[in-house]
Amino acid sequence: MWRSLVPRYRPEVLDELARHGLSPRADTPPTRLREQINDLYRIEIRALRDRCRAGAFPTQALPARVVELRKRYLLLSIPMDRWAEPEP
Repeated sequence: MWRSLVPRYRPEVLDELARHGLSPRADTPPTRLREQINDLYRIEIRALRDRCRAGAFPTQALPARVVELRKRYLLLSIPMDRWAEPEP
């Protein structure tokens, strides 16, 4: 019996990916999606740092804002092998 090497992503993972504007195709590997999410996170964390340096908010507020940002990127803290449905 032929088994697909393409993962079936969990619905909650697809929802999180969509929040970041990502819609994987059937052949999109999880590693590529994780790289894209990580790139988005890095862009946002650098922008946050730059806004802090520019005086948009006090330095003491930075850690709380980083935590809030990190919450929007929860997929980065979930192992990729848990992104897919278990095979039957």
